[in-house]
Amino acid sequence: MDRSPGDRRLAAISVDLDEIDCYAAIHGLRPPADGSAHAVYDRALPRLAELFARQGVPATFFVIGKDLARADNAREVARLAEDGHEIGSHSQSHFYDLTRRDRATVRSELELAAQAIARVTGARPEGFRAPGYTVSDALLELVAETGHAYDASVFPCPAYFGAKTLAIGAVRARGRRSRSIVDDPRVLLAPADPYRVGRPYWQRGGGLVELPIGVTREATGRLPYIGTSVVLGGPTGAQLLTRMIAGRPLVSLELHGIDLADAAQDGLGWLRPHQPDLRRPVKAKTAALSSAIEALRSHGYELVTLRQAARAFA
Repeated sequence: MDRSPGDRRLAAISVDLDEIDCYAAIHGLRPPADGSAHAVYDRALPRLAELFARQGVPATFFVIGKDLARADNAREVARLAEDGHEIGSHSQSHFYDLTRRDRATVRSELELAAQAIARVTGARPEGFRAPGYTVSDALLELVAETGHAYDASVFPCPAYFGAKTLAIGAVRARGRRSRSIVDDPRVLLAPADPYRVGRPYWQRGGGLVELPIGVTREATGRLPYIGTSVVLGGPTGAQLLTRMIAGRPLVSLELHGIDLADAAQDGLGWLRPHQPDLRRPVKAKTAALSSAIEALRSHGYELVTLRQAARAFA
């Protein structure tokens, strides 16, 4: 699975709709009790939907099942599906330590999320992305058993792995506890292009289709091609990173809803010291993401959903 079908260049943009309580958990902070608690769905998501409509992008949104219990969230997700976007599963509760939970809990997390998404959109999700990108052989086995067609969690990025490890340590040094966990470092050995997982999952095999999160080409150090690096790099950085990843058969640009949140406008000033991306105004971040999309097209990439990409590579 090293080449695109028919040598097409495919690019897929996905968005993890982690709400603000997830970021509080990462940084060991108390979740907000005011309106900022829903800033991702109420403020950032409409901006993302508008950006994708303007750019003609069919995106994939990974949804946490429990968030759909809020009627406003459910309406927004239903509208995304009606507009042609794909809705994938991000588990029911977004446990960062999902891979450390017992088998019954993991199965429940997958099944409950699939049921919640089906109630809102009319279809069970085909794709899954693990909280914190952390997977295991046992988790991926259950992802397949619960009817998902592909996984999109593997992130073989040395720079991200190192930064995450340091960030968790920094939270601990300040006397707080981060809910985030560090993945098995052998994930860095995984292919960076689509493959079928083997055992262990970082090797090729005959299992579930894996669509890794984007990293630049090997010669450039497998740098992260994700929303955080794009928005912090600005339009010029976005174009540079796109040149560094161009040539891969699939470019998977993974965003988070918070990538189009604004600390001042959305009441997130309390989170700004802990989230570097919140130090950029939403106008600048929108310009950077637009630049990345335009750069992908200039390199001959066709924008598709992850579901379409998984079917093409399968």
